[in-house]
Amino acid sequence: MDPGQIEALLNEVREGKTGVDEALTRLRHLPFEDMGFAKLDHHRALRTGNPEVIFAEGKTTAQVAAIFKRMAEAGGNVLATRASKAVYEAVVRAEPRAEYHEIARAVTLTQTPAPAGKGTIGVVCAGTSDLPVAEEAVVTAQMMGNTVELVADVGVAGIHRLLAQQNTLKQARVLIVCAGMEGALPTVVGGLVNAPVIGVPTSVGYGASLGGIAALLGMLNTCSPNVSVVNIDNGFGAACIASLINHL
Repeated sequence: MDPGQIEALLNEVREGKTGVDEALTRLRHLPFEDMGFAKLDHHRALRTGNPEVIFAEGKTTAQVAAIFKRMAEAGGNVLATRASKAVYEAVVRAEPRAEYHEIARAVTLTQTPAPAGKGTIGVVCAGTSDLPVAEEAVVTAQMMGNTVELVADVGVAGIHRLLAQQNTLKQARVLIVCAGMEGALPTVVGGLVNAPVIGVPTSVGYGASLGGIAALLGMLNTCSPNVSVVNIDNGFGAACIASLINHL
């Protein structure tokens, strides 16, 4: 459906020839925009609740910049994850309003307010070394219209630090908990709250942590029934799920 077809559809709605629900159904399945090296799904948010996001890792800086610029021209908010400083420098030349979140390794552009979530998403990380993954979750969730509360460096090696944050944890509608090493933190948090907990294993730890596999297996074997788990270092994916829950 090209812009002319969209305009015709909107005119049909205005004239009463097509109902709003029918028009929305037709718009949900609009084709992608083909850039040759990328196919941009501009209407993913309409279809799934989460917008198209640029995964910068593995793409050239020129490709990321071109995709970012085109998505910005479409009028929506833009998020690029796993973006290096070099990627940001290429993006900001193409779109000067872009902002870089260094710890999160994310590039963002906010043009319109995203639909607001109903509560707060809590993002918790075990140690300072887990912050890149936690910050990726924070930035992603904020870009999707959520209020986010970050609680950092509260791992089980000093569990009194976590217990001191119980009021904050219990006020969250959904929690994202990032931890490396043995990955115990989501289980402990899950035992303290009545909200969904999304565990994010991180690739932080010594040799036997196996790049996050030990934390992943530990979280998958949790005895807290309100804990689910995403892949290693996937702060972005955890935030997408948390945002969907928070918008229900």
